[in-house]
Amino acid sequence: MWSKMCSEMMVKVINKETVTPSSSTLHHLMTSNLSVFDHFVPDLYTPLLLFYPNNSTTDHKINTVDHHHSMITERSKLLKTSLSETLNHFYPFAGRIFSHNNILSICCNDNGAAFIQTRVNCPISKVLEKPHPQILNQLLPIDIESTFESTGYLLLVQVNFFECGGLAIGVSISHKIADGFTRGTFIRSWAAMGLGSDVAALPAAEFGVSASLYPPQDLITNSLPTSMKSVNNEACVQRRFVFDASNIVHLKSKATSATVPNPTRVEVVSALIWKCAMEASTSNLGFTRPANLHLATNMRKVLEHPTLMGNIVAPVLVKTQETDATLQSLVALLREAIEEFKVKYSNRDSRDDICQHLNESMDIMGKNDMNNYLCSSWCRFGFYEANFGWGNPSWVTHPGIPINNVIVLIETKDGEGIEAILSFKGEDMAVIETNKELLAYGSLNPTVI
Repeated sequence: MWSKMCSEMMVKVINKETVTPSSSTLHHLMTSNLSVFDHFVPDLYTPLLLFYPNNSTTDHKINTVDHHHSMITERSKLLKTSLSETLNHFYPFAGRIFSHNNILSICCNDNGAAFIQTRVNCPISKVLEKPHPQILNQLLPIDIESTFESTGYLLLVQVNFFECGGLAIGVSISHKIADGFTRGTFIRSWAAMGLGSDVAALPAAEFGVSASLYPPQDLITNSLPTSMKSVNNEACVQRRFVFDASNIVHLKSKATSATVPNPTRVEVVSALIWKCAMEASTSNLGFTRPANLHLATNMRKVLEHPTLMGNIVAPVLVKTQETDATLQSLVALLREAIEEFKVKYSNRDSRDDICQHLNESMDIMGKNDMNNYLCSSWCRFGFYEANFGWGNPSWVTHPGIPINNVIVLIETKDGEGIEAILSFKGEDMAVIETNKELLAYGSLNPTVI
């Protein structure tokens, strides 16, 4: 079915250009150094897709060719103009990465961002009815595993216009310059600029400050551990599960214990998926391996620097060797690890400890005698607030990351549910996607519309 859909859906590029900042970057801002956190993340592009159906004409072709062309022209101009103005405040996004003595920096030279326009020969509902990674990837400007050396841009945008008048904006940003918080701040700022908001109303954004507070160290590596890499893309399978608000309430009730009387939705969903992944591994191997969950954590509140841009994220390491782990026990382990992490790194003078923690985490991720799972939450970053003038997006997602043992959580449009994008080895995914406990709370790839 999906191979047929992929062959039937054609995405035709109608224009490619470079959008530069509308004002030149000030001389004293021309170099933006990267922090120890930036050096820690792998060199790849994080994808994001925002879908905007044309509600008045969904599933129907635009009345006339002229009307469609006029709409494309108008919306493209607004997106390009507002992007150009937004790049004045996110000036490193229009720059280029360079390395000196293995230390990375950004030359903020206003070279710009890639802006691609396409036409898609089907209504947007065809994508939303049954989303699939192969379909979604066609709506993005580049592959996630691209590098800066191969693209020449830190930010690439692809605006896809469907025949029904709906559009999908695909945004790919180098992970070297942006974590989920930074991506969310940029997207909201770009949309606000499109609506004509005053500059003073934009979210605060501090670039370069994190590098002075948390400078890079020689020991940091920026490559992904081989234990988490796929031998090839075919060996890694992506699946989407949606946990609606009511099921999360039930899941919280099941996970509640005297130790954790008030589990969060991220804790219960990530613990459930971790549990299912461990069970799949045991089923396929015939024995239980030690398992670690690396929970990517936004460090801004912990470090008391709420507006720092770039990557201010570090993994909270949660370990278990339980052969009969329960949801309650895993949530308790998660909460304990998170609280200990907050206490340990809340000291503003903890930068050496942070560097050591990042290196130790990378060492553990590289071990082949244990299972390592990485979970990243993109919840509460405001992606659904991105109204450029034609309403908020009806769906925000990404196609998944072709790296084994990765879980990405995004909140649903109502702000209460969670959409989980899972990437696992095919043999493990075959067990996970049929797990009755998981399917009792999460729906496998439900329709968006």
